[in-house]
Amino acid sequence: QVHLVESGGGLAQAGESLRLSCAASGDMYGIGDMSWYRQTPGKQRELVAKITLRMRTSYADSVNGRFTISRDNGKKTVYLQMSSLKPEDTSVYYCNFFIMPSRYEAFRGYWGQGTQVTVSS
Repeated sequence: QVHLVESGGGLAQAGESLRLSCAASGDMYGIGDMSWYRQTPGKQRELVAKITLRMRTSYADSVNGRFTISRDNGKKTVYLQMSSLKPEDTSVYYCNFFIMPSRYEAFRGYWGQGTQVTVSS
């Protein structure tokens, strides 16, 4: 069974930095894209950043230039370095991995439990 565990959320002041981590555990055959999403109450979950298996990255316009996504395939972990944080970055952040559970199954998406990031002005 696959599990994603996030860490690194918390409280920051505007302009400060935080780093989120998300590690996968359990039996799996392969990991494809890794992504970070965020969701605030009353709003849809939005894609923040994505990194492909070939290390190609993409970002939401609202975080481009401030956030950096990276991955360590050996550790089955994705990171989100968040700099120059703004109050509007306050949200619950979720990681999402596309994982092939076994060589006989297709890739499917798995979610972390979410970690709260709160940025004060």
